[in-house]
Amino acid sequence: MTHDEALKQLRHIARERAFGRHIGSDRLIRTGLDALIAGVESPSLAMLAGLLRSEEPEAPELFDQVLEELGLLFQPPADPRDAKWAMAYWIAGQIADGTMDPAAGTHIIWADIAYDLGYPEELQSLVSCAFNLAEWGEGWGVSVEELNREAVEAAQEFLSKRSATEAGS
Repeated sequence: MTHDEALKQLRHIARERAFGRHIGSDRLIRTGLDALIAGVESPSLAMLAGLLRSEEPEAPELFDQVLEELGLLFQPPADPRDAKWAMAYWIAGQIADGTMDPAAGTHIIWADIAYDLGYPEELQSLVSCAFNLAEWGEGWGVSVEELNREAVEAAQEFLSKRSATEAGS
């Protein structure tokens, strides 16, 4: 793992945690160890990476300290709806860049985001992709790879509409 990959992994987990996803202490410690081995420097990183199993409860606080020291701490918007939209854009970005499996990502958008937002039109194509990927069967006449491509395209389109909206503001 390179230095940049380690920072990307730290950033990713910071966002996952900020959006309310549970990350086990063992994964936080392993991520800290990966970052330390990759040459990331932070006063608290060695402490995080060196935690023993009996010290795992300390990992979340130390992880946040590492993020703060590296300037990677992420705070989602305070408004719950805005936070859901921010999460939708983050997940769509991961689907679009290939860092998240399209089926997993569209499922999160369908189950954890669109539902809470009342199934807005902007998320409809991603929700449809989630449904198709979840229900896909051999007899559909379309491959799962094609459905994955459609999900990536839907994510890219969703992101491009946001960019167009922001450019027009």
